Amino acid sequence: MLEVKGITQIFGGVTALEDVSFSIAKGHITGVIGPNGAGKTTLFNIVTGIYSQTCGTVSLDGRDISGLPPEKLASLGMVRTFQNIELFGQMTVRENVMVGLHSKSSCGLISCAFKAPWATSEERRIREEAMKWIDFVGITDLADATASNLPFGKGRLLEIARALALEPGIILMDEPAAGLNSQETLGLADLIRRIRDMGITVVLVEHDMELVMDICDRIVVLNLGKKLAEGTPRQIQENPEVIAAYLGGDE
Repeated sequence: MLEVKGITQIFGGVTALEDVSFSIAKGHITGVIGPNGAGKTTLFNIVTGIYSQTCGTVSLDGRDISGLPPEKLASLGMVRTFQNIELFGQMTVRENVMVGLHSKSSCGLISCAFKAPWATSEERRIREEAMKWIDFVGITDLADATASNLPFGKGRLLEIARALALEPGIILMDEPAAGLNSQETLGLADLIRRIRDMGITVVLVEHDMELVMDICDRIVVLNLGKKLAEGTPRQIQENPEVIAAYLGGDE
């Protein structure tokens, strides 16, 4: 479903990524792991249109999407979440999810401003659909809470709900377990599996190795800006190069 080919990224003479290539199978959960500074978030930023790569291509369903802005990628079915939660703090939980749904609205500014019947009807539909995704991630009782007042773990779930509201084909999550306690991480694992079971492809950058090994079908390992290994969780666990990158090799 997603293919990166020969991705290289150079920042002012520093090579952050060098000739990175791999593909993501549709309907799978794929983990991208590596030590700090391996280039994982840089790669995510390239794939999701925040950075423009120095060279190489990114393809989605066989279409070259290199250089497309995030809003265009969202319309093509690719969404992401961030390591640092990005919410509209003064809006309610429901309103945050509705923002994602408004990207699919067919009503214009004038019809909304004058509360045309069709605009009112669509607004009602959007509110109901927002609740569907709030229910899905398990924060129904917080629908009318102000986003800035949410505990960290609930904020993470809200960000995922807002992304899912666009009904994407693929979602990229940047360290979704960061800041979560063990119980919240178990809940996140279950949620990611349920997202996959809906037919949505999941790609995650994550440092929680227990989570990665538990839920991922495939894993890509980066180290010092290069692809070090790729395979099943078992293959990655037994790869001596991966072990050396994390634990340090023998002199």
